[in-house]
Amino acid sequence: MTLLPHRAKSVARWNSRKKELAVAESVRITAGNQEFELAVTTGSEGERGIDISNLRAKTGLVTLDPAFMNTASVESAITFLDGEKGILRYRGIPIEELGQSSTFIETAFLLIYGHLPTSDEAQKWEHLLTRHSMIHEDMKRFFDGYPMTAHPMAILSSMVTSLSSFYPYALNAKADEFRDITIIRLIAKLATIAAFSYKKSIGHPFVYPRNDLNYCANFLHMMFAVPAEEYRPNAVAVKALNLLLILHADHEQNCSTSTVRIVGSAQTNLFASISAGICALWGPLHGGANQEVVEMLEDIRKKKLSAREFINQVKDKKSGTRLMGFGHRVYKNFDPRAKIIKKACDDVLLQMGIRDPMLDLAKELEEAALSDPYFIERKLYPNVDFYSGIIYKALGVPTAMFTVMFALGRLPGWIAHWKEMIEDPSTKIGRPRQIYTGPRENHYLPMDKRG
Repeated sequence: MTLLPHRAKSVARWNSRKKELAVAESVRITAGNQEFELAVTTGSEGERGIDISNLRAKTGLVTLDPAFMNTASVESAITFLDGEKGILRYRGIPIEELGQSSTFIETAFLLIYGHLPTSDEAQKWEHLLTRHSMIHEDMKRFFDGYPMTAHPMAILSSMVTSLSSFYPYALNAKADEFRDITIIRLIAKLATIAAFSYKKSIGHPFVYPRNDLNYCANFLHMMFAVPAEEYRPNAVAVKALNLLLILHADHEQNCSTSTVRIVGSAQTNLFASISAGICALWGPLHGGANQEVVEMLEDIRKKKLSAREFINQVKDKKSGTRLMGFGHRVYKNFDPRAKIIKKACDDVLLQMGIRDPMLDLAKELEEAALSDPYFIERKLYPNVDFYSGIIYKALGVPTAMFTVMFALGRLPGWIAHWKEMIEDPSTKIGRPRQIYTGPRENHYLPMDKRG
């Protein structure tokens, strides 16, 4: 099954684009008594990087860059992010335009295949995603083995890996003929697995997907419908979920995306690569931030603190208090997603008739922080997590499921990066170097001679 029959042409275009971005300048470094020239690669948005791929061979040196703060690990045509200017674009299209006009499923196609779908492509894409949303009945039995206390992310990651056992032909990551159907199956089934993991946690019966509902409406139906009564997804909730998933769909070379790429660089199948990304996202420093924002707001209310009192505690290093949902590893300006989601939060709660004191508190915290020199000097602005948890809470999604929702949204980006890497003939298996700091050579001592 092929959605895009001219895959060879897309690879050729990728190689052609690389030539367009070919070396236009170089830098010189001195090591000992020798001088070496290193090429400089320039991206389509003017980003420049020193090509150190031959550094060790030429000089015997490697670079040391903890947490890869200054290292570009790949050339990618998927997402452009400018943290200083607060810009985020998927395949060149500003996130503001996609959030306003697109759907999650259309955005997923854009990320994975490099262009907005035509009418025929969109119809086929949506049809296939709908028809492949059910999981094998045998997989339902897997849920019986998890305790009700199992975290939904644990279930999600293991169930995604398990999908590979039901589609063994997908184990060959280089097999072009199965790639599109594998991608479709994973996007379609992840929503079902995620909803089932929630039903498992509350002891409810599973609700099967319906072919008459679109992707986001279907997910809400599987999450919240019960056999005892009819459930109709709220149109406002469906629109809000679409927006949230679009805003989370990709974010360049973050921790989980880099994990998917490095696992996939071993030509690991898509299911296992994505499962690894889910595990990376599970970390509280990555995907768990919006849950921590909601828990922070609940704690402030419980302690009956004002926004200013809490802000003062945050500024006191001895207090150990942290302001969650502010600041970002890359953005040194306003997170463009935060601007969109703040307005959406207001609209969703208003249209759903929900008065949530947490939203008022969040606004007070934002106002207090953005008027305080402490946060202004450090360029700490609200990020996407600051308001997304409030919307999920309004939709009825429990905090334990917030990271699962993040994974559902990020899936197209993970897939796009895995696909881009697998189809690039220059891809090599990821293998970072290290600077060894352990003991120098010593020798094994028998037990009776050890001090």
